[in-house]
Amino acid sequence: MSEASPCLNCGACCSHFRVSFFWGECASSGGTVPDDLVVQINPTRVAMIGTDQKPARCCSLEGEVGQGTRCTIYEQRSSVCREFESSWYEGVHNADCDAARAAFGLAPLEQPLELALPISA
Repeated sequence: MSEASPCLNCGACCSHFRVSFFWGECASSGGTVPDDLVVQINPTRVAMIGTDQKPARCCSLEGEVGQGTRCTIYEQRSSVCREFESSWYEGVHNADCDAARAAFGLAPLEQPLELALPISA
């Protein structure tokens, strides 16, 4: 069985970055994101309500950052959210994940031991 996603105890990215994407991802245009959860930021892009200002917090984030969170529209989330991976997901470091976590006083996620380079003798 795989480990639970570190995102379930974080939510920092949802409370730090503007979540903007092409308006065609909205439900009224054939996409999945509910229209009432976005605000238009220019003629072709929308943002999740709450992320279009500072401090940011996506209106679909439930819970306390760093303690336990969940996305209330997880299956309907935008491509931006689907593509954002936690640091070390599939062995890839994500500096943006680290930056969001740091903004909330959270330590960066650690590289799994099996991905670390061996120490030379």
